[in-house]
Amino acid sequence: MITVSDRVAAGTAEDRSGPALVRLLQDAGLDVIAEHLVPDEPDEITAILKDAAADLIVTTGGTGLAARDRTPQATLPVLDYEVPGLAEEMRRAGRASTPLAILSRGVAGVRSGALVINLPGSVNGATESLRAVLPAVGHALDQLAGETGH
Repeated sequence: MITVSDRVAAGTAEDRSGPALVRLLQDAGLDVIAEHLVPDEPDEITAILKDAAADLIVTTGGTGLAARDRTPQATLPVLDYEVPGLAEEMRRAGRASTPLAILSRGVAGVRSGALVINLPGSVNGATESLRAVLPAVGHALDQLAGETGH
């Protein structure tokens, strides 16, 4: 679980989306083995993505249109390949709450056998997005682990 936020990393704002996502992941039966806070610095985001040793890497924050929102740009170069259906589904599901969900630039993909998912930084956007794709995450993780039988 990686929270990307200048203000949270600096200690001037509270991380609300990270803990909410951890609860959702745990409720889904997934173990959260590490939580990180990083500023909106592409080099730091890329480094932590490269160093993460997990089957599922979830980021929250940095997916909007602001100049400092650079999580997708930091994620794409480290992915082996994208899984666009996950990002598409997150945006589609978010439209139920706000038409602005289409502005989220989060990406999803695979890096060294791990599934990486960028979520928005707001609590509602992050949790709605994760809920939208959680039904597919287990199957994705099974496939990445080599369990390809149907």
